[in-house]
Amino acid sequence: MAATGNDGASIRHDAHARRFETRVDGHLAELDYVMEGNTMVITHTGVPEAIGGRGIAAALTRHALDHARAEGWRVVPACAYAAAFMQRHGEYTDLLG
Repeated sequence: MAATGNDGASIRHDAHARRFETRVDGHLAELDYVMEGNTMVITHTGVPEAIGGRGIAAALTRHALDHARAEGWRVVPACAYAAAFMQRHGEYTDLLG
């Protein structure tokens, strides 16, 4: 499943690898998670410095959270970026597990 982020980049969900990813200007950015029952635990959000500051981490996180909502999953933001994102975006607090 692919979607488009704010910068027009395609975001792909690799369910087998438990990862959302996008490639921008040849650089791979990713959001990794593990499943604990019906809870998505976001463990890492990584955007290379070369493509930083474009809202890519936010697009990956938003896409992951929207996916979790569609699946009926709870979410635990174990990485600092995802935790801060969820704190800033109250529309996702209902997902906190």
